[in-house]
Amino acid sequence: MAKESMKARERKRAAMVAKYAELRARLKAEGKWEELDKLPRNGSKVRLHNRCKLTGRPKGYMRQFGICRVKFRQMALEGKIPGVTKASW
Repeated sequence: MAKESMKARERKRAAMVAKYAELRARLKAEGKWEELDKLPRNGSKVRLHNRCKLTGRPKGYMRQFGICRVKFRQMALEGKIPGVTKASW
């Protein structure tokens, strides 16, 4: 489990990215680089880091499901993810 402060920081960044997305796109299209520099750094999409939605784990993130590999395996074995079964051959 990640610290609550790390999970909260990522949620705060995600909210800020959503808030400034339209303004950043408009300023980039117009080429107003000075005004773009004055916006908060955490408003940039590249500052986001993918984390597991359940545990906050930063590594082993599976983009398609939004969770880490550990939780994915656990949920798949419990049958909580539809259409996912353990491979056997």
